[in-house]
Amino acid sequence: MIRFTGGDWNLAEECAQDAFTQALRKWPADGVPDQPLAWLTTTARRRAIDLIRREALEAAKLPEVAMVEPAPYPDDSDIPDERLELMFTCCHPALNLEAQVALILRCLAGLSTAEIARAFLLPEKTMGQRLFRAKQRIRNAGIPFRVPPAHLLPERLPAVLHVLYLLFNEGYTDPVRARLCAEAIRVARVLAALMPDEPEALGLLSLMLLHDARRAARRDPAGDPVILTDQDRTLWDRPSIDEGAALCERALRRGRAGPFQVQAAIAACHATAPTAGETDWAQIVALYDHLARLEPSPVVDLNRAVAVSMASGPAAALPLVVALAETGRLDDYHLLHATLADLLRRTGRRTEAAESYRRAADLAPTEAERRFLTARLDS
Repeated sequence: MIRFTGGDWNLAEECAQDAFTQALRKWPADGVPDQPLAWLTTTARRRAIDLIRREALEAAKLPEVAMVEPAPYPDDSDIPDERLELMFTCCHPALNLEAQVALILRCLAGLSTAEIARAFLLPEKTMGQRLFRAKQRIRNAGIPFRVPPAHLLPERLPAVLHVLYLLFNEGYTDPVRARLCAEAIRVARVLAALMPDEPEALGLLSLMLLHDARRAARRDPAGDPVILTDQDRTLWDRPSIDEGAALCERALRRGRAGPFQVQAAIAACHATAPTAGETDWAQIVALYDHLARLEPSPVVDLNRAVAVSMASGPAAALPLVVALAETGRLDDYHLLHATLADLLRRTGRRTEAAESYRRAADLAPTEAERRFLTARLDS
């Protein structure tokens, strides 16, 4: 529909949604048609033509509509998975990386603007404006909506990797949406097979497997979070850990360590330690140092500070987190305040710790995390 409407993302979304609505109303009574995709496509196209006519844009738009190929995808694509194909199609280099990722998450993955804004640590209004501008840029600049040939896939790979990572995280933090993790891992496997010489694709798959291996131990029977050091390691999925660690080693041997490979190496340090007490925290700090050079961000700095607290004690990490808090860049990020509260508690500053726990609980995105932080506050 985006191609059919000449790159008008908003019109394409509206018409697709209208076709789904009509299907939900008609199919239960009339039965599912023999070719449901063709029915949906035809219905959406008819709706688009009606809207174009209604808005008196017939002269400008109908010739474009008439020239569009009826097939939804070209037959000669090198990409063996339709969802992955769509991701590569949407990652046009004329848009910046953030815009590419946000558009895919909104239009192909079904995440709300609020969820995307949370993933980017931005206000919802700001993300809404960026999405709008990205769609307008596609429309006004006439950016073509077509599957890229194989030789152009590497330049679009970073955006696709980020999309899959954010999709995985959305399912990882919310048990209700765990299916997103499974789908992200599935598509990442296809991607790693499609581009076996790209170590970052292997690194991302490794990272997902290593994190997902701990799923059964991450929450208690009430559904509340269990921190890594307290998790029952007998519940971890050892085959997934073995596969993830092997993929990480295979990627790093290429000699082109990228952010996802380094994050996978950090996850492997956690997952392969026999006990929490045997975790090589000094190595993890060194890996975060490397990650900060590759992809500097306040979240990386925060995670590094946590590793420093485990390697050298809370007193060594507290100034790092205080300095990060003073920048204001993570002021609405609940994990900043939760980390600060934990360090204050461990250094005996209980009154200040309580205040930080209150702030973290107020910002927690899920009820389970709010209960966990409130319990820490009460204790």
